[in-house]
Amino acid sequence: MKIFRHTLVFLLLISFNINSAQEIGLTDDDYIVKSSWMVGLGYNFVDDSGYRAERLLDFKDNWNALAYPSRLSIGRYFKSGLGIEGIVTYNKYKVGKIINGAVNTVETDYLAFDSRLSYDLNKIIGETGFFDPYVGVGLGYADVNDDFMGSYNAIVGFRAWISDRIGLDFSSTGKWGMSENDSNHLQHAVGVVYQFGIEKGLSKKGMRKLEMINETKRITDSINAARKAEEEARLRAERLAREKEQARLAAEEKAKKDAENKKRAEIENQLKEAGNVGFAFNSSAVSKAEKERLDKIALIMKANPTVTLFVSSHADSRGSNEFNMELSKKRVKNTIDYMVNEKGIDASRLDGEGFGETQLLNDCDGSKPCPESMHRVNRRSEFKVADFYLP
Repeated sequence: MKIFRHTLVFLLLISFNINSAQEIGLTDDDYIVKSSWMVGLGYNFVDDSGYRAERLLDFKDNWNALAYPSRLSIGRYFKSGLGIEGIVTYNKYKVGKIINGAVNTVETDYLAFDSRLSYDLNKIIGETGFFDPYVGVGLGYADVNDDFMGSYNAIVGFRAWISDRIGLDFSSTGKWGMSENDSNHLQHAVGVVYQFGIEKGLSKKGMRKLEMINETKRITDSINAARKAEEEARLRAERLAREKEQARLAAEEKAKKDAENKKRAEIENQLKEAGNVGFAFNSSAVSKAEKERLDKIALIMKANPTVTLFVSSHADSRGSNEFNMELSKKRVKNTIDYMVNEKGIDASRLDGEGFGETQLLNDCDGSKPCPESMHRVNRRSEFKVADFYLP
């Protein structure tokens, strides 16, 4: 259920905030220039007519301009929105233009050096894309036909960006003379600006998109973490189940093995109680008395159908080694044949080997005289459990 709820929230978030898969990632449009150097080249227009608002746009009579670029600027702009700029302008007061309320009769050179501190209004009104308005203040120094004046300047303008590096700059500057004899005037400018040493950062739109990406990633990570935790829990439960099953099977196997060992010990005790099958001297025939012993052993095998026995037959030390070896082989054969042919025991449940006089039960090895009773002990067939399992 937790995974289902996480997934539902995730899908609702994506469908509400993201229109397409491509919008999830940041693009170049999500970045703006935060700081840069800027140089500009353009035209300047000087209005020193003495008229202000009433004839502000009287280009024909009041504005002085040149036919070639007459304004050069360089500035540094910072992330805070502040910018500092140095500007050089050249112009001419044309004959026939209005200068200080009168018609100008002598063409006069105009050369100005201005510095200004500006502020990007986008920091206040919000980012406006390619439109970049600003205001500023500054100080100026002008040489008008060897008449020098200092000025206090106020600037308003805007830039329209064609690309990250190239734009158009439009501004108007009011210049107020520092002394009573200095004339107040307006200077307008239009030109091309170029940015370099650019440092970019996310726009507000980019910041919102990044927040949405981070939120989407957070939810995705949360879902993945929940899935991982759920998968780990599932694997842990499966491992515990396997371990429990393995422990159960191991316990069953141990219990079965213990039961088999217990039963095997019981069978071995029964065989021990039945005793070894004895043989007469130099004989491999099974006597009537020993057949009764074999009958008991056959009953033990029938009562335990999964048991297999190993029969080892032996001889005493009298006679040659070769003779005794052959004799013990005959004894083991006759013992097994009786069990199979007379008692119906499957031959696959019996195996045997003759050992001659190699495994004597006492020290009657021919090196000293021994009574018949001690030699009789060595003439035998023994039964041992070869294999047993519980069905």
